[in-house]
Amino acid sequence: MAFEYKMIDPFEPRQIRDGKISFGTSCYGYDIRLSNEFMVMKVKNKDFVLDPKRTSDSLLKSITVKDCIEIPPNSVVLGKTIEYFRIPRNIITIAFGKSTYARCGIFVNITPFEPEWEGYVTLSIANITSVPAKVYANEGIAQVLFLGASEICEISYADRRGKYQAQKIITSAKI
Repeated sequence: MAFEYKMIDPFEPRQIRDGKISFGTSCYGYDIRLSNEFMVMKVKNKDFVLDPKRTSDSLLKSITVKDCIEIPPNSVVLGKTIEYFRIPRNIITIAFGKSTYARCGIFVNITPFEPEWEGYVTLSIANITSVPAKVYANEGIAQVLFLGASEICEISYADRRGKYQAQKIITSAKI
């Protein structure tokens, strides 16, 4: 199905480890990779209140790293996947952060990829520890599980013209 619908590009048909945090096809899912592109918060003012209804890309700074990014204590960065996804109309996904990172206090939040959504996935990566933490570019960051429906959905993400459809860059919150 992944090849037929070009669901994942590039697609790694086996699980790759070789001293890296694993990525590629897993038992029942796919371990996605983190690209080397990130967005970090520019605002350092402790009195600033971040409002998801009133965000702006001007609050964020884009950075590109070679191997890894260090996330400050109690901070969040936005990243994106290396893989571009095209979800068929009869599929929805659930994604979970990899346990290697979770065991270090690094949590990844990803919303489901709805039927007929496509794009690079924007990832919210939180370091909930009191010390800086590294995440590695070009290595596994989360696992995606694909759930097939017995019937095609009535209205897909593409039908609704979803606001994050076909995103090519890291995309901050939109209303």
